[in-house]
Amino acid sequence: MPIAIEMPKLSDTMTEGTLVRWIKKVGDNVAVGDVLAEVETDKATMEMEAFDEGILTEIYVQDGNKVEVGQKLAILLGKGEKIDSGASQPVQENKASPEKKGEQPVAAASKEPIASQAPGTAKGEKNSEPTPVSPASSGRVKASPLAKKVAAELGVDLGTLQGSGPGGRIVQEDVVASGKSTTSAPPPPPKPEAVRQPAAPKALSVMPALEDKKLPLSGMRKTIAARLLESKTTIPHFYLQAEIDAEPLTHLRQSINAAAETAGLGKLTVNDFILKATAVAAARVPLANAAFGGDSIIQFANVQLACAVAVEEGLVTPVIREAQNKSISQISAAIKDLAARARSKKLKPEEYQGGTITVSNLGAYGVEQFYAIINPPQAVIVSVGTIVKKPVINATGQIVPGQRIILGVSCDHRVVDGAVGAQFLGELKKFLENPTLLLL
Repeated sequence: MPIAIEMPKLSDTMTEGTLVRWIKKVGDNVAVGDVLAEVETDKATMEMEAFDEGILTEIYVQDGNKVEVGQKLAILLGKGEKIDSGASQPVQENKASPEKKGEQPVAAASKEPIASQAPGTAKGEKNSEPTPVSPASSGRVKASPLAKKVAAELGVDLGTLQGSGPGGRIVQEDVVASGKSTTSAPPPPPKPEAVRQPAAPKALSVMPALEDKKLPLSGMRKTIAARLLESKTTIPHFYLQAEIDAEPLTHLRQSINAAAETAGLGKLTVNDFILKATAVAAARVPLANAAFGGDSIIQFANVQLACAVAVEEGLVTPVIREAQNKSISQISAAIKDLAARARSKKLKPEEYQGGTITVSNLGAYGVEQFYAIINPPQAVIVSVGTIVKKPVINATGQIVPGQRIILGVSCDHRVVDGAVGAQFLGELKKFLENPTLLLL
């Protein structure tokens, strides 16, 4: 019996996905576990696998279209089985209806007379009676959208033309050839326009740049909007910050990287130290590594450390698992790999779900300080600014050059009280100002 392939829910926040491309084609044999298509979710581009076997008989959604979770994508049939034509007909019409810049569904469904006739009556000639020139069209002129546009400009009657395209379809070349051979009236109209355009070319050319643009929301941006609105309207945020002496961290990092370069090893970033310090501080202050559970507080056994990574369409937070047990070099390697795959949309759901605390670092953009919005259901997010060189007062009261980082902590007051937040921030400050402790 026919087996419907539907859009699966590939992430916990997914409500729709974009079918990037079909891997399997109509007529291909499909086995359990075969990759059918690539689907872009709100977080990543993922492979959609088959859970049944059969022959891919019908494809209802073409490459590049957005599809809601649960919507039918295709049909699998066993050998020798046939699909009920009555059941498939409406889907065939839907298949031809995605917004393709006004293109008629003739090429995709020319074998379906009913599906190809309905659009023609809406966009065809005013006279619905068939013309003697094209009796096979049943009252509509088969022409491409570009041919129709050119015909309107040149004043060519499409009903008088014989198409040279597939199935007798009129294409642009047919219209142009007809306009050259039979029409002499169209040339005059372009002349006034040609004279008119030089009159104010610069003023007209500026207008398009000043027009507003309406950018459709991607799946990722919709999810970000929904989750952060939920966070700011349902979580009682409060904020703490501390200025960190970054001089010891800077010197230690330079020494380690010089030795690593000699040994052919990877270099460490400032963010690697901050991630490690956050993992250690969260393990030492367990209430910072927690979530609000409605009638309880969920205190997590491990630090599943999420790190905000900017991608083309928004933000992804890949997760370093059990970060409290990893060394700085392991954390560094993990985040470099996760960030690279996040930017190419190759993360798996388990690699960006289940974080318990998040670090957001805008230091690379020159931001000195900010407060990030909590990533629900977590209770704490750490915001990191850039290292600033500034005059400071040392232990002996002298003004000397120094380097400082401002760390911000946003807390969910339902889970974390001010004292707990301050304790967590104090642990962060201690480990970053004494970074050799992070190597032990």
